Amino acid sequence: MAAYAVCRRRVLGGQWSAGLLQVDVQMADLAAGVELKDGHRVARAREALLTGIIDLAVERRRMESTLVGDPVLVRFFAHHDPFRQVMDRLYRLLMGADAGPEARMSAVMITAAIGGAVMHPLAADLDDDTLRSQLLHLARRFLSLPD
Repeated sequence: MAAYAVCRRRVLGGQWSAGLLQVDVQMADLAAGVELKDGHRVARAREALLTGIIDLAVERRRMESTLVGDPVLVRFFAHHDPFRQVMDRLYRLLMGADAGPEARMSAVMITAAIGGAVMHPLAADLDDDTLRSQLLHLARRFLSLPD
């Protein structure tokens, strides 16, 4: 809780964008999406989840480096059980039934690639629709999902 209070003070004190206050809301939205997808067939659920991850990454790409680079936030989310539960479910869904090394590394690589791509200087001049479209196309190919 102390890390969260420090984070909130920094946000409210104007040191970070007010958009960081939306992290809790976005996390809750992602959790709701994962819950809805648990009942669907895995392929459709993976597709919908992948689209949601990409949408969220593109929408917040301007503040992504701030979120990733701040040790207070990193520490907070590393120990925040609701966030960890959402991420565990997200990774299980991305991996499918296979929890072996290849499936785990595929999930790790796709999430790292999406997160890194939205912050990359070569993507900075791409509009959101183009970035979203390209990420979705390449992620589907990487995960062998239909295009």
